[in-house]
Amino acid sequence: MPDPTVPPTPPVPLDALLAREDLGLRRVAGPSDPGTVVRWAHTSEMADPYPYLLGGELLLSAGVHIPDGAGPGYFDAYVSRIVAAGGAALGFGLAPVHDTLPEALVAACDLQGLPLLEVPPRTTFSGVARAVWQLMAQARLAELRRVTEAHRGLASAAARPDPVPSVLHRLSRHLDGRAVLFGPEGTEIAAAGRALGEETDTALAKLAEVVRPAFPAGQARSRPSPASATDTVAGGRLAAYALGAGHGFVLGVAAPSRDSGDHTIASVAAVLLSLLTGEQQSGTGAARSAALVRLLLGSGPEEVAPLLGGEPWRVVHARRTVRPSEGQPPEARSPKTRASDVRPSEGPSPEARPSEVRPPDALAASALGAALGSALVDPADGVVRVLVPDGREPEAQPGWTLGVSAAVAPYDWPAADTQAARALARARATRVPLVVHGARPALDDLVPAADARAHAHMLLAPLAGTPALTDTLRTWLSLHGSWDRTAVALSVHRNTVRQRIARCAALLDADLDDPDVRMNLWFALRRT
Repeated sequence: MPDPTVPPTPPVPLDALLAREDLGLRRVAGPSDPGTVVRWAHTSEMADPYPYLLGGELLLSAGVHIPDGAGPGYFDAYVSRIVAAGGAALGFGLAPVHDTLPEALVAACDLQGLPLLEVPPRTTFSGVARAVWQLMAQARLAELRRVTEAHRGLASAAARPDPVPSVLHRLSRHLDGRAVLFGPEGTEIAAAGRALGEETDTALAKLAEVVRPAFPAGQARSRPSPASATDTVAGGRLAAYALGAGHGFVLGVAAPSRDSGDHTIASVAAVLLSLLTGEQQSGTGAARSAALVRLLLGSGPEEVAPLLGGEPWRVVHARRTVRPSEGQPPEARSPKTRASDVRPSEGPSPEARPSEVRPPDALAASALGAALGSALVDPADGVVRVLVPDGREPEAQPGWTLGVSAAVAPYDWPAADTQAARALARARATRVPLVVHGARPALDDLVPAADARAHAHMLLAPLAGTPALTDTLRTWLSLHGSWDRTAVALSVHRNTVRQRIARCAALLDADLDDPDVRMNLWFALRRT
């Protein structure tokens, strides 16, 4: 497949070929349209060249196929087949078959609007073909230089204090037209360049709606939306590009003509504008700063949540892994698993090895947040935490292990953070890429919360002040007493897990092999 970042080879104007003195070509018949272009040269002596043409060719023939005594009917049919195949022009070589152009051929080309060129005896068909390729190479080099210059100019514009207007202004100059940024509601946010008329502006706004997502970002779409669309209205060439993954912003471009490198230049501008407008997706950076300031000044999460773009929310905990698919049990093939559905499976001892986990860097954490649809990212202590609006359903991400909380209101964010941490530990222990906390009605919901907490504090009092023992016991019980999987979930050695569980049994003076004891402890741990 051709590289989409490289503009296609521009065609050669027929007039440029006629201007080559070394070829000595002469137009004998057909229109003198300066817009006629040649895409390649092809030699054929077939009486019916139609099956062998792709369109845009300068067809070269010495007339070998012309039978003796051929009349106007033959030449009319021959020329009509070239025109039907999309041929750009016919080059007829003089000598050794014909000393002059057949008059019937000249008349047929005039009648059907096909340029007819006389190729002198001194000019070979291979020389004409070589000249076409030379002109195409020159045009391609010029176009690559133009595109490279445009890339540099757009990058410089994006680094200015007013990046969006600067990019639009630079793009309009390179395309000799108009560049418009449309907002999520379809309104024109910024524009630069000369307008091509009211009809063109209206058509450009309608074209932008074609590529705009059918619903706001994060919600299901009733129809797929293309990434770009083009149209021609009132002599203007229009194009629209969707910016980002469902942001709702659209770049619209209108120009009087469309050169081969224009799409490449506009695509680069669309990428830059996607980065510049991405902050608008779930609240601007200013809104997030306002939310942080209000929290520091004592406001509650439920008061600042509207600044961030909606509720309820999910908390995602993620750890980056080097080889996330190695050693996965069969159930890991499913991209999403509920915490309550995960069961341990037998397999090689999954000892916790520091080499299996990479600490997340800021760039990787930001990329993960972008993939999950949120800019609210916190990388710390080897775990990336992301606050995701509930409308964006988290999905498994290559190279990451994820734990996802239930969707909660802002005042329950701390509880959701705990849920996500437990789900992540479960995902790592069971070697699945994603575990979602599954909240189900249980028997302990029948006990008043205050009574349940009092019972839990009394039962677990011997472990108070030793979080490592409490966390180890909770993880060990959640994984059905598996030493190996608990070691993986806590990133410690299995012998450390055994020592901690033995210490818990001694402090609690309980038989941890008794299922009733385990049930009571699990009930208590869920309330702490």
